[in-house]
Amino acid sequence: MSGDHTPLDNGDPGNPRKVERSVALPYAAESVTEARRGLCADLRALEVGDERIGDAALILSELVSNALRHAGPLPDDTVGVAWRIEMDDEAGGRLEIAVRDGGSSSMPRVARPSISGLGGRGLSIVQTLAGRWGTEMEPTTTTVWALVDLAVDEPPVADDAADTGMSFPSTGGEGAVEFGLDPREPVRGLLL
Repeated sequence: MSGDHTPLDNGDPGNPRKVERSVALPYAAESVTEARRGLCADLRALEVGDERIGDAALILSELVSNALRHAGPLPDDTVGVAWRIEMDDEAGGRLEIAVRDGGSSSMPRVARPSISGLGGRGLSIVQTLAGRWGTEMEPTTTTVWALVDLAVDEPPVADDAADTGMSFPSTGGEGAVEFGLDPREPVRGLLL
């Protein structure tokens, strides 16, 4: 992932406590996966727990997906993605996520889809998982941002599935279905 990546270490290069990243990604569906991977890698490097990594990955995925679906690209045919992570060993930490696009004719808002509706839940998910979220609209761009609190008491879980930032409980037992999917590859066409 290209862009500005600035880890700050507070004196210990092996233990950064603050990471900032700002990238311009292609205005394409593949950018959701690329952004999510980069954010998850940064959160794991700061030893954030898997549950919060999963929440952060979902928030970022929803914001980038919404930008691609409901807004136009920035002038260079990209979407801007940025995050800032600040950790404190005693107080936990904070994650700021922002996604900037070329704007839309309407303001991003939480929708109230019908129970059988196939879409319209993205910002409701963001609202549920983030401590706060909001929108900044300028004449030619829109930025949607979210703030996420990161707890210090949840230890990270090291396993191969953590590479996606998503964790799924193992159900096992009779009737369980194992898909055998590579967690590093995007899933297309799978309805749950």
